[in-house]
Amino acid sequence: MTTGDVPLPPPGSDTPAIHIHVCVTCLRGLPVGAPPPGRDLHEAMRERAQGTSVVVHEVRCLAACDRGCTAIVAMPGKWGWLLGHLGPEKADDLMTYLAAYAASRSGSVMPSRRPASLSDMVLGRFPASLLTEQSS
Repeated sequence: MTTGDVPLPPPGSDTPAIHIHVCVTCLRGLPVGAPPPGRDLHEAMRERAQGTSVVVHEVRCLAACDRGCTAIVAMPGKWGWLLGHLGPEKADDLMTYLAAYAASRSGSVMPSRRPASLSDMVLGRFPASLLTEQSS
């Protein structure tokens, strides 16, 4: 799959998988009992990730409720990112971001290289070693 001008690696390539953990309980400011747009974002990302090295996980609550929908992006050896202000309408742009993330050496994608709709999405980052420590 090509997103923007950077291709996403296919599954099983030499490139490690790109993991995105989408909060399925995010309500993005909606009242309790409303259908969570986080669930819709998760489903939209699963559809778009087919045939790519992107692995979509669901997670319940990333504790950034006032900035939902939220997700975490991680890949071995790169910075991991907590992202917010997302929604199912941004799924295509998020795939473009994931392609740039996979292509970057450190996992840092400068704002000028992100789709405009994702300009305010970065809430925080964490070192790649945390991903390795959690996996062992």
